[in-house]
Amino acid sequence: MSLRKFLPAFTLALSLSSTLIAQVPYGPIKPTPPGEILSNLKKLNVLGSALYIAAHPDDENTLLLAYLAKDRLVRTGYLSLTRGDGGQNLIGPEQGENIGVIRTQELLAARRVDGPDQFFSRAYDFGFSKSTDEAVRTWGQEKVLADVVWMIRKYQPDVIITRFPPDSRAGHGHHSASGFLAEEGFKIANDPTKFPEQLAYVKPWQAKRILWNVFIPGAFMSNKKPDEAGNLIGIETGLYNPLLGKSYGEIAAESRSQHKSQGFGVAANRNARIDYLLLKGGSPVEKDPLDGVDISWKRVPKSEAVQGQVNQVIAGFKPDQPEASVPALVQLYGAISKLDTANIYVKAKRQEVEQLIRQCLGLWFETNPVDYAATPGETIRLTTNVVNRADAAVTLLNVRYSVGKDTTLNVPLKPNDVVVLSTPVTIPQNQKISQPYWLEKPIVKGVFQVDNQQLIGLPENPPAISTTYTFDISGQQFTFTRPVVYKSTDPVDGEIYRPFIIQPAVTANLAERVYAFSDDTPKTAELVLRAGRANVSGTVKLEAPAGWRVEPASQPFALDRKGSEQRITFTVTPTAQAQTGKLQAVMTTSGSGQANSTFTTGLRVIAYKHIPTQTLFPPAEAKVVKLDVKVTAKNIGYIVGAGDEVPAALQQMGCRVTILGPTELSRNLSAYDAIVVGIRAYNINDYLANYQANLMDYVKNGGTMIVQYVTPGGSGILQNGLKVNQLGPYPFKVVNERVTEEDAPVEFINPQHRLLNYPNKITQNDFAGWIQERGIYFAQDWDKAYEPIFSSHDQNEAAKQGSLIYAKYGKGSFMYTGLVFFRELPAGVPGAYRLFANMISVGK
Repeated sequence: MSLRKFLPAFTLALSLSSTLIAQVPYGPIKPTPPGEILSNLKKLNVLGSALYIAAHPDDENTLLLAYLAKDRLVRTGYLSLTRGDGGQNLIGPEQGENIGVIRTQELLAARRVDGPDQFFSRAYDFGFSKSTDEAVRTWGQEKVLADVVWMIRKYQPDVIITRFPPDSRAGHGHHSASGFLAEEGFKIANDPTKFPEQLAYVKPWQAKRILWNVFIPGAFMSNKKPDEAGNLIGIETGLYNPLLGKSYGEIAAESRSQHKSQGFGVAANRNARIDYLLLKGGSPVEKDPLDGVDISWKRVPKSEAVQGQVNQVIAGFKPDQPEASVPALVQLYGAISKLDTANIYVKAKRQEVEQLIRQCLGLWFETNPVDYAATPGETIRLTTNVVNRADAAVTLLNVRYSVGKDTTLNVPLKPNDVVVLSTPVTIPQNQKISQPYWLEKPIVKGVFQVDNQQLIGLPENPPAISTTYTFDISGQQFTFTRPVVYKSTDPVDGEIYRPFIIQPAVTANLAERVYAFSDDTPKTAELVLRAGRANVSGTVKLEAPAGWRVEPASQPFALDRKGSEQRITFTVTPTAQAQTGKLQAVMTTSGSGQANSTFTTGLRVIAYKHIPTQTLFPPAEAKVVKLDVKVTAKNIGYIVGAGDEVPAALQQMGCRVTILGPTELSRNLSAYDAIVVGIRAYNINDYLANYQANLMDYVKNGGTMIVQYVTPGGSGILQNGLKVNQLGPYPFKVVNERVTEEDAPVEFINPQHRLLNYPNKITQNDFAGWIQERGIYFAQDWDKAYEPIFSSHDQNEAAKQGSLIYAKYGKGSFMYTGLVFFRELPAGVPGAYRLFANMISVGK
């Protein structure tokens, strides 16, 4: 049993260190196998870099990234212009910026597998786009181009690689825009007159060349553009790495399978694979993307001796005794430190040597708080553990917290002897709340508003609190900085890590995102107040737009324990002048021992096992809508799909909603006025195949059934196709056809159709104010028994009639719709409520 040394507690109060890196390791330090250490040693002799640019999480070629990072050993980065905010979610109900938070973490998980750094621009994924012009117009071309130039100047890549061409062959406006912006950025990043404000932090940079990572040669040969005259190369990426014990195909599959919200788990490809690269600009290329690039130490002045030292370290490495390389690595560190420390490769190689020394020693250290969150001004206890697993002379000189003071320790670290420090720290009163930096301000015109230039590109926030550990190793001081992370133990999953956050003293969540009123009847708005610290009290009120009455004007609250909750209700009543707007919860703290402060944020926790738990603090608000809507269907059955909030909207319309699973579907369904199938339910629910006949009988006997969009078999977000051969009583196909312009004109094919007239008269006004798009995954090639209801199209495209099809079957009605009710209803779009009310009421 190792000796545990408990050192005295000490008080700390230091500001956050400004030394931050792009990739923040919020999990534990993981042991590094000898083969990986040797690979990292070999990387010390490689001074080259590549930046891969595409549009979304999942666009990147993980095989090529793994090859570049782990075979060619060059600094490799992936710049995703967006965080995937506009995509669909396979694993839960999150949409918009919330799914963007999930996909940010999935990309970081992918990079931990395949090796590169991860970056983002400020562009918001506003959904499917059909042209480069639409994408850059929505984002603001200059803003996102500035971000691309910023990352080129900051990362200084020798080569830039795009996943997509800058034209319609990319298949998506965001895709083609990423190729266009990458090529423009390549051209101007070395021009000091372009975005000169960046030059306070970076210098102009010219990459050697820019290449397009062509999917297959035939993808461009048949419709090659005039500027694509040649310079196509193929490189073998499907190789096996014996040091890692995996092929790059296996690494790539593991990486791609991190995109769980998109259903992109894939099998490993262990075959030979050629990746093709087409020159798009810069110096000609013959055989290799790095042709003509000096990736040796010769590119750093006065470094002649360093490469020889690296070779000696590699030659002397002993897999069963990695700590034996530490003295030589310390000497190498000293030699590199004498070079120009402003050089990006000197900085990178110094950091790599530091990490290699830590890896060879098995040096492990982390700091854990007693809770995952604290408020400004709160005192919280931290526990730091440090252990050296090698028989080498290592002394812990000091530990410093970013909210504390230096402490001198000078404790020799014996092998496997854990040093434990326990200390209280006080969070500064001016510490910022841990909101993702890109969500601190509202999205404006398709881009996140980020004022701090140095935050742009980072995948996530700098840590709320960090710990700096200084060691003496073979007579040289080394300092390592890591975030403070919360750690708990789950009886099934073992150790669970979670980012430590700073939270408000009190938050409020309204029970509904939208309160819809079809008449002047009052509704109850319930708030759940949650304490960010102990003993917080005050008053809460609901501010409403003009024309709404909220009673009472305010109410007191008192929360005695950190994490305790209190439910408070208000009555909201519309008047004749009520306008659509927002309810805003406002909490004012007061009383003994607490300063008067006002809080207006809610609390959103995004928790999935495959990513670290994410905590957001969105505005504590809900939309209030005065609807002119009638509903004659009252008893609705709902088959849950991949996650949406339509059931809550149905309840807001006064319907009683019953969730239908296998047990309910096996029974007589005649009690339901309508049965609604959630998005992608037929893609993910295997049990539906067993009850499809019962559902068709329900329709035949007089029921109303609505199927919201599915993805067609073998394409889209899912790869497993549909669980039934035929979705409705008569055949039709579902295709990846959509109308992406949310304000696209909508034509009523048969204005007299019951769906457009009962119980609500649908007009063009009902298609005003829609968000993101009109519809996706439209019907096509339908049986003559179906009637299309609407015709719509994006600019310069042919009309599409598959957004909503209707058929009588026996005594009942069946509908398939690609209209995006799953977006419009939670957003409180009045026309979407009126149309959906007609759809569920058509048989009544």
